[in-house]
Amino acid sequence: MMIGRLLCGIGIGISSALVPLYISEISPTEIRGALGSVNQLFICIGILAALVAGLPLAGNPLWWRTMFGIATIPSILLALGMAMCPESPRWLFQQGKVAEAQKAIAALYGKERVPEVMNDLRASVQGSSEPEAGWFDLFSKRYSKVVSVGAALFLFQQLAGINAVVYYSTSVFRSAGIASDVAASALVGASNVFGTAIASSLMDKQGRKSLLITSFSGMAASMLLLSLSFTWKVLAPYSGTLAVLGTVLYVLSFSLGAGPVPALLLPEIFASRIRAKAVALSLGMHWASNFVIGLYFLSVVNKFGISSVYLGFASVCMLAVVYIAGNVVETKGRSLEEIERALSPAV
Repeated sequence: MMIGRLLCGIGIGISSALVPLYISEISPTEIRGALGSVNQLFICIGILAALVAGLPLAGNPLWWRTMFGIATIPSILLALGMAMCPESPRWLFQQGKVAEAQKAIAALYGKERVPEVMNDLRASVQGSSEPEAGWFDLFSKRYSKVVSVGAALFLFQQLAGINAVVYYSTSVFRSAGIASDVAASALVGASNVFGTAIASSLMDKQGRKSLLITSFSGMAASMLLLSLSFTWKVLAPYSGTLAVLGTVLYVLSFSLGAGPVPALLLPEIFASRIRAKAVALSLGMHWASNFVIGLYFLSVVNKFGISSVYLGFASVCMLAVVYIAGNVVETKGRSLEEIERALSPAV
């Protein structure tokens, strides 16, 4: 069991970094946002499917073995699917495999777009013959700002309280008369899927930055509502209903931007020579902060109370809005090569 969980964790950690990176590098500029957010959408659908798959567990204590068996199906499908997918043309070009890059471009976009995409790839390296960056290069003056933005987005994502809301959702829903823990979790999962589906349709219309600001603003308001529902005596008769409303609105707000955008935005803002390492570093920040929140959340709640903790999460969300407004650039409608030339010009 422990070895299996360890191997699953390693696989999820690797795929969480590689999948958004691969999608961003193969997607056409005009639909890159929508395709990138589809990754998060299907993660949410997978979570919802896992919750539904757990329904028979109440009547069959041994059902968990079947659940683990079911989980092997998407893993096998992913492995088979990736075996048939073309390699990233950008990676092939950077490795000097020009002919293979052209074949990959033709397979992805059609033969008629090969000259256009190849010109973009050549322009991205024009005037620069720099090798792939080392880990210490991420903290150089040239790259430190974009790397710090990537790490900060995932830090804000976790410190904004998404795991706390999900953890407490069953208690909140019980207070409103919804006794089934699975039903409560399924409602939260459905809200996540619905919000992410909306984000997918808006990503290339509204832009990444505006969705992030809207998302964290909505999360702050929802956290404030949750905090007040637990403390204001005047709201006591409606506390259960307000807590459920705050939970659903929070999950919807999260799924509109804070959930899908960071994994999409990071491969866009990182220069090609640091992209792989910078994405890995940012995802490391994501999982590290996730681990810390999970480890200390209950202790903090027991010491300060859930209302104060929710208020703290609301403050983090507002701090995120200010940070994003001043530091995150809009990448909508811009090619990866254009973004790289603007943010990390060749030396």
